Amino acid sequence: MKPPYPVEIPPLLPLFLNKRRSKMTFPLQKTEELGLDRPTFIWTINLSYRGDRGATAEPGDLTSAYGTIPGRWLPMAAAARGAGLAEERSGRWYLTDKGRGLAAAMHEAARAHYATLTPLPKDELAELARLLDRAFFAAAKASEPATRVHTPFAFGYRGEDAAPAGSFAQLDAAIYGLWQVRDDCHMAAWRASGRSGPEVEVLTRLWRDEAADDAALADLLTHQRPEDVSATVARLRKEGLVEPTALKTTAAGASARQKIEDETDRLFFTPWPEDVGAKGSWIAEKLIQVNTALG
Repeated sequence: MKPPYPVEIPPLLPLFLNKRRSKMTFPLQKTEELGLDRPTFIWTINLSYRGDRGATAEPGDLTSAYGTIPGRWLPMAAAARGAGLAEERSGRWYLTDKGRGLAAAMHEAARAHYATLTPLPKDELAELARLLDRAFFAAAKASEPATRVHTPFAFGYRGEDAAPAGSFAQLDAAIYGLWQVRDDCHMAAWRASGRSGPEVEVLTRLWRDEAADDAALADLLTHQRPEDVSATVARLRKEGLVEPTALKTTAAGASARQKIEDETDRLFFTPWPEDVGAKGSWIAEKLIQVNTALG
């Protein structure tokens, strides 16, 4: 599709993903049954989306591309291994048979939960799912970005059985997939700018005016060491991108961060079919209604 892009859509995607399973009881039952904490359970389920290739401690895979704390995922991996759910072989992590069984049960429980949700009239839900699924497949198959870390996870997330057409499960798969594509587009955009992930994350928080002081900024960036955050702020100030006495971007800093956002949008939206893009406002309106209905 050609600009202007429906930029109101991307912020609605993570809101959906944070809400759509909030009332599921399966994760609570399984964490208690297996003696796991919630982060370990989520880590295990996320590992299932890697499929047979497993996962490694690469930025964007097991390690956050925006973090500076090495091995932050190791306690979760150790707990999953202790429960017999995961194993490490030659530097890669894989689910065991028990772990794959848990992931399959979670997939089935999610599908059953989705079948109970009616956030939109049936015809509107079907149209929304159809449009976003088309957008996902077009974006996933595009030549850009050339490097894809997260997009493959979207196909693992779908599992072997396709979601029924027009269902909430199809909508969920489409939105999860689009968010993985968006991650890859964003990573490509900030890498092209010559900046690191942790640096861009600090710049983003200041660009959005999310932190009033150093302590608040450090609290937002729990995957970075406070001293690393402070050092990044100092570098950005030296470059003239952050105000000398406030945690706010200068005009130059805002421009630099906006360029990353613009490139992310270009990579993300360009592959969308024109007729899908033409319904961007309708898609955003319906996503807002879905998110509101999910609570």
